Amino acid sequence: MAQVALKTVVRSAARNAPDDTVDWKRIAYLVHLSRALDEMEETRLVPEKKVLYQFSARGHDMAQIMLGCLLTDRHDATCGYYRSRPLLLSLGVDPADALGSAMGRAGGYSDGRDIGVVFNHPNRDGASALPMCGGVGAQYTPTAGWAQAVKYYAETLGKADYERSIAVVLGGDGSVASNGFWSALTIATTQTLPMLFYIEDNGYGISVPSTIQTPGGNIAANLSGWQNLTIFEGDGTDPATAARLTAAAVEHVREARAPALLRLTVPRLQGHSFQDTQAYKSEAVVRSEWARDPLPRLKDYIVPAVLSEAEWEAADADARKAAETARIAAEARPAAVPETVTRHVFFEGDVQVMGGQVRHGYTPPQTTTVAASEGQRINMVTAIRRTLDHELSINERVVLFGEDIGPKGGVHAVTLGLQEKFGRARVFDTSLSEEGIVGRAVGMALAGLMPVPEIQFRKYAEPATEQINDCGTIRWRTNNRFAAPMVLRMPGGYFKCGDPWHSQTNEVAFVHQPGWKVAVPSNAADAVGLLRTGLRGNDPVIFFEHRAMLDHAWARRPYPGDDFALPFGKASFTRRGEAITLVTWGAMVHRCEDAAEGVSADVIDLRTLMPWDREAVLSSVRRTRRCLIVHEDLGTAGFGAEIAAVVADEAFMDLDAPVSRLTMPDIPSPHNPVLLDWAVPSAGRIRAKIDALLEF
Repeated sequence: MAQVALKTVVRSAARNAPDDTVDWKRIAYLVHLSRALDEMEETRLVPEKKVLYQFSARGHDMAQIMLGCLLTDRHDATCGYYRSRPLLLSLGVDPADALGSAMGRAGGYSDGRDIGVVFNHPNRDGASALPMCGGVGAQYTPTAGWAQAVKYYAETLGKADYERSIAVVLGGDGSVASNGFWSALTIATTQTLPMLFYIEDNGYGISVPSTIQTPGGNIAANLSGWQNLTIFEGDGTDPATAARLTAAAVEHVREARAPALLRLTVPRLQGHSFQDTQAYKSEAVVRSEWARDPLPRLKDYIVPAVLSEAEWEAADADARKAAETARIAAEARPAAVPETVTRHVFFEGDVQVMGGQVRHGYTPPQTTTVAASEGQRINMVTAIRRTLDHELSINERVVLFGEDIGPKGGVHAVTLGLQEKFGRARVFDTSLSEEGIVGRAVGMALAGLMPVPEIQFRKYAEPATEQINDCGTIRWRTNNRFAAPMVLRMPGGYFKCGDPWHSQTNEVAFVHQPGWKVAVPSNAADAVGLLRTGLRGNDPVIFFEHRAMLDHAWARRPYPGDDFALPFGKASFTRRGEAITLVTWGAMVHRCEDAAEGVSADVIDLRTLMPWDREAVLSSVRRTRRCLIVHEDLGTAGFGAEIAAVVADEAFMDLDAPVSRLTMPDIPSPHNPVLLDWAVPSAGRIRAKIDALLEF
């Protein structure tokens, strides 16, 4: 696609008659409704401690509502932030849901699980509000993912009903300093996505002036030379300007199928939140902000040109009545039943309202847990590649992306040849931003694709921590309204040598992220079965590919077949015995097998850590009466500690020896092979531990 010419649109000084294509009556009513809800919370519900988090939208409201009224395509989606309730109202959110959510009552956005300003609005018949995250700037990259999904549906899959759909992200002037903003901007402009960045610049990030967030305090001016980005900016409190610029920006993204940024200057007429006294603002600044209140400006503009004085007053009265009706309904809602708060961490059979390929029409093929036993033994690299190849060939919703996974085929050659076979729309390289990789995947998953993002090495996942948390908690914190299933591939662990940057395991960090399933296969056949289950499932999955096992001779197995899939939470007994139980996973399985030569031992390969097979471990320990847990990760707070605690708690009376662990010491992975061999549990050290426990 040709580059989109840069265009800057500024507010005209001319005062024209109101545009008769705009529904000014609806806009007036919704602004009044937003104000009535703000006032009710500030004067009644917060003082009565019925609302604990409150963020006024005064000053931001009019232009937001104009934007929402333009999101009319069935596949439009927007992702806002804590001051975005006016937009939600314009999309049709019930005011009782808005107030009930603010009160933490049952129903609404989250059933009381999340604070009421963390919005979402699933709408399968119109524009949706994607589930926002509480982190500032976290809304940008998932919105870019939705925009890329829209483009994929329209251009690659040829679905005509996506040809004018767009994604819109809302943010303040503070959020433009975030990693998420810049990552999403790079994604949208390099991929030419139908995405609108809607920036509400009120001059402050809580108390920090916008000049500290952006040189000169104007992100539009700073981006004036950014290629493939059309810029609109002006006064968001002037009704004519705000309506014209918003309509122009939305129409540009729809028609050009290219990104735009709309910066509107607005006043924040209340504090950042209810608790914020704005003591950092002078009286003169506060007065100047109130002088720019868009509500009286709206009245001056459309009364009497469009509405009579009586109609304006009626809109105000109707809005206040609706707000009071909503309050009564919201206060009548109970708190959710406490015992239900543990539901919907994972898919439980009740399909979410939006998000995920299952909700969007995908039916998984039949699978088997019986592996084909014939054929040449292949390494784990080949097994994973063959599985990805097959699933790409039978499921048009599968897309692979990450750094260097295209022509290079990944730094471990796992995706070699897949881009050539399936094309750049389905297998593609990304910019160097882990937050962008995972955040983009979240948006694509919400749009019904099955994204398979790759983090090049385990240690590189840290910049994506917020998006990983966001993704895993979506189902729970929206009470099953949304979910974002994906398979996040992640190589890691030692390989010939180590180092603190490429050789980290630390799987326990992901186990501690609610909502993620975690697979740690030790061999090629298990990698196929677990990967296929993840690709056909309805939950986000961390798929850990241990670097030492990708081409390890022990890990080679015959390809188990295109229908082979393994359940999560079901361990494998690689050896059976009576004297001791060894519990392990990943690269330590073959070392435990070597160490157990000549010993009557159960060797349990957990295969998945979330969920993990508690019953297999407990039943084995109750029989052998001894337990040794071996893992590559650090000892302190490693996952072995969880296993040991469960064994001690539930099988203590069956033990003839203390539960024991053998792990790496609490150090990063050392580089020199001599140091690495000393740090990582070896077969000899494992055997010494076994002997000591047998002699206890």
